[in-house]
Amino acid sequence: MQNNREFDIIIWGASGFTGRLVAEYMLRQYGTGDTVKWAMGGRNSEKLKGIQNDLGATGIPLVIADSNKMDTLEQMVQRTKVICTTVGPYAKYGSLLVEACVKYQTDYCDLTGEVQWIRKMIDQQHDAAQANGTRIVHTCGFDSIPSDMGVYFLQKEAKERTGQYCQHVKFRLKAAKGGISGGTYASLNNVLVEAEKDKVVYTTLSNPYGLNPVGQQTGKDRGDLKSVLFDEDAKSWITPFIMATINTRVVRRSHALQNFPYGKDFQYDEATMTGSGFSGRAKGNVMLMTTGLMMSAKSGSFLKNTMNRFLPKPGEGPSKAKRESGFYKILLIGKFADGSLIQGSVTGDRDPGYGSTSKMLAESAVCLALDKDKTPQVSGVLTPAVALGDVLLERLEKYAGLQFKIYEG
Repeated sequence: MQNNREFDIIIWGASGFTGRLVAEYMLRQYGTGDTVKWAMGGRNSEKLKGIQNDLGATGIPLVIADSNKMDTLEQMVQRTKVICTTVGPYAKYGSLLVEACVKYQTDYCDLTGEVQWIRKMIDQQHDAAQANGTRIVHTCGFDSIPSDMGVYFLQKEAKERTGQYCQHVKFRLKAAKGGISGGTYASLNNVLVEAEKDKVVYTTLSNPYGLNPVGQQTGKDRGDLKSVLFDEDAKSWITPFIMATINTRVVRRSHALQNFPYGKDFQYDEATMTGSGFSGRAKGNVMLMTTGLMMSAKSGSFLKNTMNRFLPKPGEGPSKAKRESGFYKILLIGKFADGSLIQGSVTGDRDPGYGSTSKMLAESAVCLALDKDKTPQVSGVLTPAVALGDVLLERLEKYAGLQFKIYEG
């Protein structure tokens, strides 16, 4: 049904901060349509034309639609094989688009980190998408590709090298440099507001297996880290990682969708490394307090209003220089049943939230559009590892500046 589509990919939200970065990457990597037939989409034609001119992308078609008008979304999704969307908060602007994609068998990817909305899409769209062969792939940015694909890579290597999978995998953020955009802050705010108003949302956020299929939401993992601890395997103090709430649940959904290849007792957790000794412990406590304040600030409070004044607005984000000087380094520690370890790393060559995320999202979209015969033959509301597997791993290393390595010796 997709073979006659006008485009391979429409980048929905190309006039936004991250959408523009995705468009820039697509233009630089794939040009104006020889390899990949792509278009830029949005609600405001004047803004899109401005981006088109700024990028020197006059050969890239423009598609106009409205996130709140289903008829326009339906017309748009029927023109393309894949919708690649950066328009958030997704809980506000994404549900109709996913519905339209499933209805017309258009594959879809995004960079949401909104756990409660992903749960809603699973409940509302998974069965229909699975039945008609549509692939809905959330979390194709820094949350949660390094986590999801990192575990996929480490377990694959563990099995090939030892004949067994790890029973426990730890994700430890060693270092990162980058800024936050207004869109990300708006999405985070929306999640917190929804959790304040709706106990069901809070329950979903607090359930370690909240994205697993119904009936498969149990395991040995408990809540995410909430204190500062010394990790003997990492030889470092660790403190909570703000993205663990989404990443860990995506990894567990991947495991469940693959029918638990690592065993029902498999455990996964994430944290930020702060170093050894007294200074490492002190740094961890400072980060813990800062994160706690940000997450606990109530809507309308003095603290929240102060944060809103100093943090970027939607459409704003770090400069090109900051994006290009950014990076991240992740340590992966896999523990086998006998206590032995396998260690690896995931690294990225740009700031995690924007420079790297835009490349990861774009390559996920290209993988969906061009590599369907090479990827796992699955459908439904999926994760990057389940939907795209080895093919995405190869694309990320070849084009998107990521490296997945095993520490030898």
